[in-house]
Amino acid sequence: MDDALSSLLHDVRPQGALFDRSAINPPWALRFAEGTPLVLLAMVSGCAWVTPDGAAPVRLGRGDVALLTGTEPYTVGDEPGTPPCAVVHGDGSCTTPDGRLMLSQLSMCGFGPPREDSSGVLLKSTFQVSGSVSQRVLSTLPRIALIPAGPDGCPALDMISAEIAKDAPGQQVVLDRLLDLLLVMSLREWFERPEARPPGWYLAHADPVVGRALRLMHGDPAHAWTVASLAAGAGASRARFARRFSELMGQSPMAYLTDWRICLASDLLARTDATVDAISRQVGYANAYALSVAFKRTTGVRPGEHRTLARAEGR
Repeated sequence: MDDALSSLLHDVRPQGALFDRSAINPPWALRFAEGTPLVLLAMVSGCAWVTPDGAAPVRLGRGDVALLTGTEPYTVGDEPGTPPCAVVHGDGSCTTPDGRLMLSQLSMCGFGPPREDSSGVLLKSTFQVSGSVSQRVLSTLPRIALIPAGPDGCPALDMISAEIAKDAPGQQVVLDRLLDLLLVMSLREWFERPEARPPGWYLAHADPVVGRALRLMHGDPAHAWTVASLAAGAGASRARFARRFSELMGQSPMAYLTDWRICLASDLLARTDATVDAISRQVGYANAYALSVAFKRTTGVRPGEHRTLARAEGR
């Protein structure tokens, strides 16, 4: 049975081709203008400073993980004031800060494969985030979320570091899975930090009543749920369940279920050629008319209009 975080991360995937682990020697700085919605940065060794455009620099120590959201550029360097020696673009190309193509890529800036004498090793991975469902996770994160290394380090990061040093079959698949693991662990740790503002669906997961109801809704959104059936599934009276759900989630159970179903429908409309009638049954509506009414009320557009807009935008 899916919990909310698992459901919402279903379409967040690492882009293996943009996985980097480069040795660096000061002074150094790189500007990233890739336009990707989610980036994970970590220092396998040494330290760095991450400076998102328009925000204060954040120090990234050994074993720390930083999650950056938004498509705006950012700079990573040995010190906040070090000028960038290169700009990395979304197509994988590198240019000088004035726009000239760097044929030798990052080697001109002192970047290269990890060596024993390297003063620092930077790990970076971009994540492709697809659809309305996964945006529910990104919308809860700040521009940069720093997750400090724990007293025992970061086991997932250690596993990635060990794997990238090998030359074995299936390495990219292993790295992608480990990056998935590192992202989920980092998100869980971030939401538990005092400076975080975790969403209601995350906080409610630990609640014995609301958490169980959320797992029911996420696990089978097409079921004909009612407040009474959700309360029964959660092992609580109808009145107690409705009150507790609204206290933790800030909305009624049926309002949350509607939002979740519309999110699922939005992604199915954007990614599949299924008819509106078929999609309606997948997400818990009796027919296309019922879904269209709920969809228009929630999003302001009809399902067909959403599909056209989503495809025009390449979602």
